[in-house]
Amino acid sequence: MKEKLKIGITVGDVNGIGLEVIIKSLFDNRVTDFFTPIVYGNTKVASFHRKAIGINDFSFNVINSADQANPKRPNMINCWQEDVKITLGEQNEIGGKYAFLSLERAVEDLNAGKIDALVTAPINKHNIQQEGFNFPGHTEYLQAKTNQNDVLMFMISEELRVGVVTGHIPVKDVSAAITPDAIIHKLKLMNTSLKTDFWIQKPKIAVLGLNPHAGDNGLIGEEDEKIIQPAIAQANKEGIFCFGPYPADGFFASNTYKQFDAVLAMYHDQGLIPFKHIASRTGVNFTAGLPIVRTSPDHGTGYDIAGQNVASHDSFMEALFTAVHIVERRREQKELTKNPLTFRRLTRDRD
Repeated sequence: MKEKLKIGITVGDVNGIGLEVIIKSLFDNRVTDFFTPIVYGNTKVASFHRKAIGINDFSFNVINSADQANPKRPNMINCWQEDVKITLGEQNEIGGKYAFLSLERAVEDLNAGKIDALVTAPINKHNIQQEGFNFPGHTEYLQAKTNQNDVLMFMISEELRVGVVTGHIPVKDVSAAITPDAIIHKLKLMNTSLKTDFWIQKPKIAVLGLNPHAGDNGLIGEEDEKIIQPAIAQANKEGIFCFGPYPADGFFASNTYKQFDAVLAMYHDQGLIPFKHIASRTGVNFTAGLPIVRTSPDHGTGYDIAGQNVASHDSFMEALFTAVHIVERRREQKELTKNPLTFRRLTRDRD
């Protein structure tokens, strides 16, 4: 019998909804039929959240290291021993301090191969800033910890996959960051991920424009005509099947996205606003381009609803199973590439 994957889970901001959606996801013991969950946090903090949302018949199996995990139980590694004052819904230094302790320990185990993938609960990008974490978010931290030159924030759901050229930067800096090299590199990361992680043999990618109406032939900005179009042309020469640039509003309003395997947006909100609307609480944030697998729900800390037992765990559950599926696909592909004929047949069947 194949050994189940060990999926590491970070708790995120302890004053937010992270532990609520984790507990709700793991409360159904059927999840352990598919993977072994290992939460990096603290049992006292988890108990506080469990009581706050009125779940009584649930507990973690406490372990000291990932190799002690019980494959039939949700497991927890205590990343700190001291008592923590939880103030639900409040953004403060405590939330950031313990979110980082959870993340740091989990990433150590991930890089050491002690867990097979990582699912991160939401952090607050302000209060987590401290010695050891000086990054805009999870994506950039993991990029640094795995020594990668670049990665792709890839939002995925059943209906839509969206990546972005520029991520967590101010809107005023977006135009200067849109270069042919940046676009081509993100297209390469997306194309590779679609093949490796989703088994799409010949991905078809749409590229959005930067300006309204994709520049309207230069009347509303020149970036679309002078930067994005040449980048698309060059990417096609390099074997990436991509089209555009498309005006973002009409592209999503007309459901044109359904004709493509993925969409490359120029900046964060251009891609994530339509994605979150279309995915409707089931979207997953996947960091493509890493040697390890990391996913996250597509929502934030949810301070306004923390502890009220109203947070949906749908996206977190999707993030858990997406991580499992991507690890399995990567491993299957590694084995199947030893037999190219079998691999080509299987990927063709999944197109």
